[in-house]
Amino acid sequence: MSPTQTMISVEEYLRTTYRPDCDYIDGQVLERNMGETPHGNLQMFFGWYFLNHRDEWRVDASSEQRVEVASSRYRIPDVCLISYDSPRELILHTAPVLCIEILSRDDRMKSIQERLDDYVRMGVQCSWVVDPWRGTAFQAGPDGILRETNTSLTVPTTAISITVDEIFAELDRLERRSLE
Repeated sequence: MSPTQTMISVEEYLRTTYRPDCDYIDGQVLERNMGETPHGNLQMFFGWYFLNHRDEWRVDASSEQRVEVASSRYRIPDVCLISYDSPRELILHTAPVLCIEILSRDDRMKSIQERLDDYVRMGVQCSWVVDPWRGTAFQAGPDGILRETNTSLTVPTTAISITVDEIFAELDRLERRSLE
């Protein structure tokens, strides 16, 4: 924490609107890196992809959803999947099926790993990390250890799956369109 960082209560965080929304970690409001075209394009792509499979996989997709990972820690995954069987919550207290983090140019793997560790402690069984800048994709299971994959991202014990080639082919298509 920087010397000028003001600590705030959970209650103040929850009643404040941030644009874009911010993580809350043990009294600190932390900005998230985002806002560039590849990040936004992938976020929209995942939303579209999961929307097209929601009834088949029995999940709802949400972007930038507040998730209470512990009583004094709130994370905002880029995209998360919520089981049809989960309770309907304005702020998620029930572990999502999947949390997806899309890297921005300024993201560092150390901070991403801290996010994944929070998801694991909450009970999230699977997380994906996609780096549009390097064209790489990673998956972490309930142990929170990131493993790079060149084939597909899956959620074990479910039918949820997408090929890495499909993700980056869509990103390439969108970037080519923006250059036209």
